[in-house]
Amino acid sequence: MNSIYQKILLVILSLAVTKSWTQSQFTKVIQGPLVEQPSDSRSVNFVDVNNDGWEDLFISNGPSSGQHNFLYINQGDGTFTSLTDDPIVTDGAKSDGATFADIDNDGDLDAYVVTWYGQQNYFYRNEGNGSFLLDKDSVLTTNGTYSETASWGDVNNDGWLDLFLTNSEGKPKQNQLFLNQNGKSFKSTTTPANQSNTLSRSVNWIDINKDGKSDLFITNEGKSPNELYLNTGKAPFFLSEQSAIWNELPTGSMSASWGDVDNDGDLDLFLANAGYYQEIDNQLLLNDGKGNLSLNANSGLSKDGGCSYGSAFGDFDNDGDLDLIVANGFCKSKLENWLYQNDGKGNFTKIASALPDMSSYCSFGLAWGDINNDGFLDLAIANCQNGKNQVQPANDLYLNNGNDNHWLKIKLEGTVSNRSAVGATIRVLTKRGKWQMRYINTQSGYCGQNSLIAHFGVGSEKRIKKIKVLWPSGKKTILRNQKTDQQLHVLED
Repeated sequence: MNSIYQKILLVILSLAVTKSWTQSQFTKVIQGPLVEQPSDSRSVNFVDVNNDGWEDLFISNGPSSGQHNFLYINQGDGTFTSLTDDPIVTDGAKSDGATFADIDNDGDLDAYVVTWYGQQNYFYRNEGNGSFLLDKDSVLTTNGTYSETASWGDVNNDGWLDLFLTNSEGKPKQNQLFLNQNGKSFKSTTTPANQSNTLSRSVNWIDINKDGKSDLFITNEGKSPNELYLNTGKAPFFLSEQSAIWNELPTGSMSASWGDVDNDGDLDLFLANAGYYQEIDNQLLLNDGKGNLSLNANSGLSKDGGCSYGSAFGDFDNDGDLDLIVANGFCKSKLENWLYQNDGKGNFTKIASALPDMSSYCSFGLAWGDINNDGFLDLAIANCQNGKNQVQPANDLYLNNGNDNHWLKIKLEGTVSNRSAVGATIRVLTKRGKWQMRYINTQSGYCGQNSLIAHFGVGSEKRIKKIKVLWPSGKKTILRNQKTDQQLHVLED
């Protein structure tokens, strides 16, 4: 397939923004179609679509009139090219969320892009070189739904990634679960037990109780509480008794991001909330290690009262704990995005100066990925129209200026498990006895997908004492005495 590429030069103005941490951790990219081309954007996905070792960037677009999506190919030299004649960027659809993973275990990342307005959804198979072929699987693509997003996850740990789809309008509004049939086709199956016809937004596959099975978490807008479904290993899922906690919280959740914010070995939860042009406080909930969540009412994250949509955890300063970025949109006033720094104990402080020249646009999805392979997480933000009469903005890209802290990146490859290792847990122990944990998933928040390469900041540490990988198959891999400031490729034994 011949592809026409348009060169994008990422020009970084180092004189405009100081590299001092006290002033700014990031430099805003200000030139190139990626940050100049107007669009009504939704999802941001950091994905290496051509397996060249450099993170590419997919951005979906979703105005009511339809719009082509964007796929920017990383050239590894500070430049990107814009794919312009591939099916994944020429469907002109009214796109919303997107999710990438290797669904047929052939070594490349495939894509599922959902649409709103009762349109069909789109399933794209990667041809191995970063170009895509539209798969017209009637189960996945002729939905005619009002879909928000989707996420790949191995619900039955059979080594093949399944798909869960969220819907917010239409008849029925019911969400959908599709089971992978050995990478060749999909079968629609019974959705989790007791699921209501809610207006759903984001979806995450997580292992909340550390039993090795992928549980399901769904955020719901409006007046419906969020839903946590536990995986027993046998269909169907069942609604957790912990779901009673959602009835005690303000409703209207758009995004959920899961991460170990206090480094105690379990997944904690951030909820980004919003009404339509209505501010609602966000929440941070901490996991007790057994899958029970409790509200951290004293967290600074719970008092900002924004109209929050996308969210994503990432250690942007490489100090050994997960920080947080939150996108705000469809709001009367609070349209700036918020970057929070973690103190290592799960206490967050808003860092206003870290993102220079932050545009006061309506923002939707966002994600972290290491664009230049320097070991520091960069940030991409999808911006949207804050009303029909507003012009379409350009998207934002921020490059991390780095600091003296060290890092480790780990790329997993499953053999018995799914090849993308979605559902795997990685724990890292530094020489000084500090543990960190990452969980591999395909949605880091509403309309956002962080890189599938696990990133750990380790501060002043120069060696890692132990790395423990728990694969979805139940197998374990242990590595010892590894150097920092490198990327490891770990193959399932």
